[in-house]
Amino acid sequence: MTIQQVLLLLLLWMWLPHPCHTEMLFRRTPDLRPRNFGGRALGSDGKAIHRQKRGWMWNQFFLLEEYTGSDYQYVGKLHSDQDKGDGSLKYILSGDGAGTLFIIDEKTGDIHATRRIDREEKAFYTLRAQAINRRTLRPVEPESEFVIKIHDINDNEPTFPEEVYTASVPEMSVVGIIRTALPNMNRENREQYQVVIQAKDMGGQMGGLSGTTTVNITLTDVNDNPPRFPQSTIHLRIPESSPVGTAIGSVKATDADTGKNAEVEYRIIDGDGTDMFDIVTQKDTQEGIITVRKPLDYETRRLYTLKVEAENTHVDPRFYYLGPFKDTIIVKISVEDVDEPPVFSRSSYLFEVHEDIELGTIIGTVMARDPDSASSPIRFSLDRHTDLDRIFNIHSGNGSIYTSKPLDREISQWHNLSVIAAEINNPKDTTRVPVYVRILDVNDNAPQFAVFYDTFVCENARAGQLIQTISAVDKDDPLGGQKFFFSLAAVNPNFTVQDNEDNTARILTRRNGFSRHEISTYLLPVVISDNDYPIQSSTGTLTIRVCACDSRGNMQSCSAEALLLPAGLSTGALVAILLCIIILLVIVVLFAALKRQRKKEPLILSKEDIRDNIVSYNDEGGGEEDTQAFDIGTLRNPAAIEDKKLRRDIIPETLFVPRRTPSAPDNTDVRDFINQRLKEHDTDPSAPPYDSLATYAYEGNDSIAESLSSLESGTTEGDQNYDYLREWGPRFNKLAEMYGGGESDKDTS
Repeated sequence: MTIQQVLLLLLLWMWLPHPCHTEMLFRRTPDLRPRNFGGRALGSDGKAIHRQKRGWMWNQFFLLEEYTGSDYQYVGKLHSDQDKGDGSLKYILSGDGAGTLFIIDEKTGDIHATRRIDREEKAFYTLRAQAINRRTLRPVEPESEFVIKIHDINDNEPTFPEEVYTASVPEMSVVGIIRTALPNMNRENREQYQVVIQAKDMGGQMGGLSGTTTVNITLTDVNDNPPRFPQSTIHLRIPESSPVGTAIGSVKATDADTGKNAEVEYRIIDGDGTDMFDIVTQKDTQEGIITVRKPLDYETRRLYTLKVEAENTHVDPRFYYLGPFKDTIIVKISVEDVDEPPVFSRSSYLFEVHEDIELGTIIGTVMARDPDSASSPIRFSLDRHTDLDRIFNIHSGNGSIYTSKPLDREISQWHNLSVIAAEINNPKDTTRVPVYVRILDVNDNAPQFAVFYDTFVCENARAGQLIQTISAVDKDDPLGGQKFFFSLAAVNPNFTVQDNEDNTARILTRRNGFSRHEISTYLLPVVISDNDYPIQSSTGTLTIRVCACDSRGNMQSCSAEALLLPAGLSTGALVAILLCIIILLVIVVLFAALKRQRKKEPLILSKEDIRDNIVSYNDEGGGEEDTQAFDIGTLRNPAAIEDKKLRRDIIPETLFVPRRTPSAPDNTDVRDFINQRLKEHDTDPSAPPYDSLATYAYEGNDSIAESLSSLESGTTEGDQNYDYLREWGPRFNKLAEMYGGGESDKDTS
């Protein structure tokens, strides 16, 4: 053991707390500050007694962490110089952990720790101590504060912040903090390394603790490898019919490096097909795509040779000594013969023809050939979807296009045809070419009025007055532009035409005054001619009406019927007459509607006609099923009226609860029964206050005549004989008079 280690252990031992020296005493200490003797007291001997202030004498307590004993760990002892050992004092502890982590013997002042303490959680605890009289509970000393410091022991091994560290170092690197031990470390041989690092405390001395961590080291790539093709030569094939831009194939050089270090550019550096092919570098796949630059022809050339170079674009200057970072490959391209479709001599054709050519005239010829070595004959045809009207035809052998119907530029100025060429030996192999036919104009249409003209002349017109300006249009389109001439077909005594020489003309009057009574309409033929060859002309007729005008020449009326109206009848008067007619019609309609309403019939048709218990109301009920207006059951059985129902023929202003009336006994006389009901009706508050007729009848019980009601009778009034009523007694005399004399009344009437 070295001298330094011995000194370190000695210092450590000196700082360790020892239980025999942890007692802290309360003792009096002299107060060195000046005293004020104004408050002094006298003793028994007459001398002044000076009271000295007592205080705590403190040293810090030290406690070892991670105590492993079975008993409580002793911290120290508090003792006051006022303690005589007779148990009259009580020690009280308060502050951090008092009562839980730290406890004190209130008699002896011994302090103990109740559990193991970790300094890494808390390094010190601040507490307060006080000694009080157990009887009076008054403090004998002021409360004082002390600190318990936790002494550290080596109970934690060193730890790294991260469990695993990841580091990268470029391959071929020089020294660093974690140094490379081998020169020229190559990532392509080994990329990952794992290093375990240990850390020890106490300077690595015996008894110290240690911790470890893992460092994963990745060698990052540098561009120290050139690209390499897997072979020196490749052979590609392509049909001669491949269009420009077609991808033939690809080449790819591999690089042991990664990322940008492996990026490669491809280019054609030599060969006999440098003008026929291109190569494009595909960045995502690091391939070189070879494409067709110009059309290929098997009959012209069948084999091409290219020299393609692949070069690394991100070379580290430190590794130039390793050699050129490029590689080359020979690409041979064979052009294969295929049965190609016919090829037209042009990509499109344009033919111009006048619209007046004769039928069958050839307007142009298309030409096509078979590009194959067999040189098969070609057959031509028209796509009828482009010539639905079948205006043109084509000679299938020589491709001559001719007309089959007349042409008219005014209907269609352009015709877009599609000609199909096919080999006779292989009709499915076809080619199309567009043919544009432009129809040239011929002056074959005469000019006409531009619009329909509604022309009128005022009755008060004067000679030379302008009544209309006319213009013309022509469907033809001459090269020099349109030019029209206007004139009259014959001399007209009433009107004349004046050509403005700008494709318009004016119609003027030749005399004063016109009369609708004499002639209401004039027809004026106007000749319109153009100046193209051959000259075309047409005659248009203007219809000129004679109208009444005001002083300013504004038309008021042109119809001849207006002459029949009275003079001075204005438009306002006509409107007033029309309104009167409408009002009269409304009155007639209202009168007819009022006339349709029926007059109210009286409740009783006749004062004398009260037979058959008839009650008449001016409303339409529900037919035979409606028994609410009048209950016929009252006439048949008096007991049926016990449940009196409200009448539906009237609406009382105040709704009263119907009164229940006692039923009449069986032996009640008819007169008494009717009088009783009449009295009830008069005193009933729910009865209607206006005129109404309520009738009652009682047939009695067990009548031999049964029911006399005509409602149940199946015969007519003329078929019955009522003479037998006179034989029934005085009670039926009235009925006998009513029904017995009915025939005579009917006859006399």
